[in-house]
Amino acid sequence: MNKTFVELFGFDHPTARLSEAVVIVIDMQREYLDGSVPLPDLQKTLTGAANLLRIARKNKTPVIHVVNQGPKGNLLFNNEGPYYAELPEVAVIDGEVTAIKHLPNSFAGTNLHELITATGRKQLIIAGCTTHVCVSATARAALDLGYQSTVIADATTSRDLFDHKGNKTPAEVVKQVALAELRDAFAVIVEDAGELKV
Repeated sequence: MNKTFVELFGFDHPTARLSEAVVIVIDMQREYLDGSVPLPDLQKTLTGAANLLRIARKNKTPVIHVVNQGPKGNLLFNNEGPYYAELPEVAVIDGEVTAIKHLPNSFAGTNLHELITATGRKQLIIAGCTTHVCVSATARAALDLGYQSTVIADATTSRDLFDHKGNKTPAEVVKQVALAELRDAFAVIVEDAGELKV
């Protein structure tokens, strides 16, 4: 296997530990289940994300939920409509906080950085939708802010994409390419939350 840029530069970027990290759950909202943008692998992703939350809560790892709120009157992620809500399998519980975002990068225009800073932790464990947009944008921005990110592969998913010629790239391929890009320079990738250590 070829070395990543992280390895070539000699950076020390270990997998996040539950005792030193904050879990970030991004945009796991009903819009992606039966709204305007249903994702093909969402049920499997929900299982992975719910497992991550179960393990994090058991180990008292702080959890921050990020939800996408579209512009007023917008079709997508309309906070006055039924598709805005977090999916019940991964919904916020007492003691957890929520940041509301309007852009792919969960740090842009939100208080996410302040919420993480308040925990005193510098490692992030990231899950959510979609791998190639909001998860990727957040992990990339996290590096700029001095965080080390670990992305849980089975707790994130993408959608089918079409290029400018109309050629389809299946969602699973989109996801795997996004994860490979993140692994090269921005984040550690693990398959599931069971690989995390305390």
